[in-house]
Amino acid sequence: MAVLPLQGVTVVALEQAVAGPFATRQLADLGARVIKVERPGRGDFARDYDREVKGMSAYFVWVNRGKESVVLDLKDDADRALLDRIVARADVVLQNLRPGACEQLGLGSAALRARHPRLITCDITGYGDSGPYRDKKAYDLLVQCETGLVSITGTPEEPARPGVSIADIAGGMYAYTGVLTALYERERTGEGTALAVSLLDALGEWMGHPFYAQAYGGAPVARSGARHPSISPYGPYLCGDGARVFLSVQNDREWVALCERVLRRPELTRDPRFAENPLRRAHDDELTAELERCFAGHTANGVSTLLEGAGIACARLRTVGEFAGHPQLAARDRFGDFGSPVGSLRGLLPPVEVAGRRAPMRSVPALGEHTEAVRAEFS
Repeated sequence: MAVLPLQGVTVVALEQAVAGPFATRQLADLGARVIKVERPGRGDFARDYDREVKGMSAYFVWVNRGKESVVLDLKDDADRALLDRIVARADVVLQNLRPGACEQLGLGSAALRARHPRLITCDITGYGDSGPYRDKKAYDLLVQCETGLVSITGTPEEPARPGVSIADIAGGMYAYTGVLTALYERERTGEGTALAVSLLDALGEWMGHPFYAQAYGGAPVARSGARHPSISPYGPYLCGDGARVFLSVQNDREWVALCERVLRRPELTRDPRFAENPLRRAHDDELTAELERCFAGHTANGVSTLLEGAGIACARLRTVGEFAGHPQLAARDRFGDFGSPVGSLRGLLPPVEVAGRRAPMRSVPALGEHTEAVRAEFS
């Protein structure tokens, strides 16, 4: 088996829920040894979020593959001493516990790096380590609200939560890339560093377009359901069989192709309501009526064929179940099997493909599965 990029790197994860575990799972996928420290009793509380995967939590299965689970009571002197020995041989310590918790235990970044200058520490918080929101609980949906994401998601009548834990994912991805950057830097300097990522900052970066649009355009970004807030035509359109096709026109060249080759209405390109994208967006309701009038004589599959032939981007609205059977994923063999306490499971391979190397799919750990082995190793 080929050597993985992070083979030989040890990560100690004082983590829970999604943001921290999502970051360390990416490191585990690249070959890092991730020692996940869990509390006695029930461990990471994400283990109890649901029972959808043969009795296991879908959240936990998703973000904890490839790790070692070690149960430690950090208020117990012997367990705390064991953790200190593990940290002394680690490369990275990543934590997303409540603000101040690690400092109270003597495990804050400053204290750890004073003892171990080559150590890389990464603290994930909700709102940062200072300011009036420092100690505010920062669950995913609440951070989405604070960044304004929920205010621009949904229909004109009702805001909506995006369907995935996007604040946690954003924070986890920046922590992951930050650790990779710090490992690269340490190769050149010999020194570790202290990283800090807040979910507010991470998701705030992803809010760049609406932020600049409102800051300089003046008007609030409106909720537009499945339509694009600033590009038209872009979204779902009703066809003659009652189904909808999603399409996207990104520039005037594609707009001309849509009118001439799909709608068979070249005169629309000269219509003053639709001459350029800002005008099309301002008259989106009228443009939608024009498109759906033309699509009424075709099935959604027929419209999709016409769009593909004209070079217009389009898609069908799939359910999650249909995505799991997506022909493109099947054709590219993008699923793999991995172990778990409830038997073999199947999931998507990591998204980065490396030439000549198939990413490993290592097991999801049972609570405390590796405790005794780690105790023996670091005794």
